[in-house]
Amino acid sequence: NVPTISEATRQLVLDKAKELNYSVNKIASSLSSGKSNTIGVIVPTMQIHFFAEAVHSIEKELKKHNYSLLLYQSNESLEDEVNGVKTLLEAQVDGIIASLSLETQETAHFQEVIKQGKCLVIFDRTHKNIPSPVVKLDDVKAGYIATQHLIQQGYKNIAFITTDKEISIFQDRFSGFEAALREANIEQREELIIRGDLSIEAGIKGTEQILRSGIQPDAFIGGDDFTAVGIIQALKSAAIDIPSTGVIGFANQTFSSFITPTLSSIDQQANKMGEECAKLFLKMVQQRNPYEVIEQIVLDPILVKRNSTSRIDN
Repeated sequence: NVPTISEATRQLVLDKAKELNYSVNKIASSLSSGKSNTIGVIVPTMQIHFFAEAVHSIEKELKKHNYSLLLYQSNESLEDEVNGVKTLLEAQVDGIIASLSLETQETAHFQEVIKQGKCLVIFDRTHKNIPSPVVKLDDVKAGYIATQHLIQQGYKNIAFITTDKEISIFQDRFSGFEAALREANIEQREELIIRGDLSIEAGIKGTEQILRSGIQPDAFIGGDDFTAVGIIQALKSAAIDIPSTGVIGFANQTFSSFITPTLSSIDQQANKMGEECAKLFLKMVQQRNPYEVIEQIVLDPILVKRNSTSRIDN
């Protein structure tokens, strides 16, 4: 489509390309244009519905602007995350949208993205040492409203099973939990706090550990919905009634409304988060210096009340 080439010549080239089944080499084209119209997305795992929803929303928004996605799962591993960033940069992506693994404390691989002048947006799981735009949930508020909901339902002796990893969103949720207890003049009992993994197995193990100690909380908070499901399983095995003992989680996974009892949870607005990530990226690529303004978008958590905390009402 160069204006100086005649229509006849242009058509000859197109016909020959079709005959030879030619397809554009995006990496080669990006070397001359400086743009691949491809963006890399790194998530801890696609097994968590929150990340699947966020990725779907990112792709939907960027597709409107002719971008393709390359998806990489870190599997909650720092090593895999580092390899993912390296692989995507070698593929000449125009930028990376990423949510950090549970192991991520060292951030040099993300600093390299910025150093190369590529656009970087971090979402959900963030890190204070990465100077890039961020889209996240107000996780302090999320922890607060989850705990406040339990207190309003009449629960006072509240256990919390969460991760021991130093990831800001989980620390923030715990800070919100502490704030709600202080506001209600409820003592925080360290023997009701279990820090380990986030999984169904961790929820079962943590609940059993608390029950073996002779303490029976009247409510449990799971660090995520998988952990909350483990809590429910352990309570059922111990013949403890739910919602007489309440359970709430985070992420509002699809299964939350199908298990018995249905699980109360905090919705993290995955679709909105993905959409905002895409919009930030599109804004960055239009700027000469993508880091001239570093934006932080904070979304509100949404309480989803279900049967697992319906001691009073739903």
